[in-house]
Amino acid sequence: MATVDRRIVRTQEAIKKAFLELMSEKSFDSITIQDISDRANINRATVYLHYLDKFDLLDKIMEEHINNMSNLCESETEMDWIESTVHCIEYLESNYLFFATMLASGGAPYFRSRFVQHNIEEFKKDVDITKGKNFDQSEDVIVEFVANAYVGVVEWWLKNGMPYSPRVLAEQVGRLLDRIL
Repeated sequence: MATVDRRIVRTQEAIKKAFLELMSEKSFDSITIQDISDRANINRATVYLHYLDKFDLLDKIMEEHINNMSNLCESETEMDWIESTVHCIEYLESNYLFFATMLASGGAPYFRSRFVQHNIEEFKKDVDITKGKNFDQSEDVIVEFVANAYVGVVEWWLKNGMPYSPRVLAEQVGRLLDRIL
């Protein structure tokens, strides 16, 4: 596997951080590549070496986080609801700037729908409508309900400055998920 030059990684991280900071301050439409390069303290052409435009940058950041969340979910398949939820909430906390900007402040409405869809796909793996508490229920209704509730709680948590630790929030959400799924 080829190694990536650390300078490239540092530059991309500086660009992403600058972009997210700007998105938390003003609307996406008003952000320019010059704004991003000024904030990241790099040349404007350097941004274009890594990204086609601000839309490409936003798409790549969103997909990076969705992929990270998918990988996290994949690694948690043997955990109970509470422990797997702790890992997810800790990931959200460690990437607060991104998730607060995208969800809590409405930085990119498309991300919310993409995040809900990601959660629908993950919760579908755990729904069993053949027996138990969800016997004979609609799988679509269950996963829509759970995914939207989960994202809603995450938005509330971020908007309110994370009033509970990831563990406390995860324990409460995990118990609710256990009741429903």
